[in-house]
Amino acid sequence: MDILWAPWRAKYVNMCGKPSKGCIFCAAKKKKNDRENLILYRGKNVFVIMNKFPYNNGHLMIVPYHHSGDLCRLSKSENGALWETVILCRKALEKALCPQGYNIGMNLGRVAGAGIDTHCHLHIVPRWSGDTNFMPMVGNVKVISEELEETYKRLKKYF
Repeated sequence: MDILWAPWRAKYVNMCGKPSKGCIFCAAKKKKNDRENLILYRGKNVFVIMNKFPYNNGHLMIVPYHHSGDLCRLSKSENGALWETVILCRKALEKALCPQGYNIGMNLGRVAGAGIDTHCHLHIVPRWSGDTNFMPMVGNVKVISEELEETYKRLKKYF
């Protein structure tokens, strides 16, 4: 293959290396149009947002409303809400996408791989047998087989 066409990645590529203006999670939580902003769920202490640049279809992030890069600064109820919402997300993903497994976790701190290290958030990434193939190894690209809008529609009814 001579050309891999993925125009939706241009926005991400063009913002790399540029300083961000404020916290994307704090900005997202203030916006009203959940569909446009890929917010699937708003709870008392946390919200669920789809990753605009996912590792896999259905890559979700659970974000506390409290802006802190330190998990230890969240209250007991905020920490509890994170894990309760993991279960909610897992059930929604199971019904909508039927994954065979999950990667669930946090990258706390820049050196731990956090792209956004000032506002902690938990990732839940659905996995399927064979979802990692030669493309990331040979072409240094990831193949996402469904548009974000379609995945949003499939997931939203389960939240």
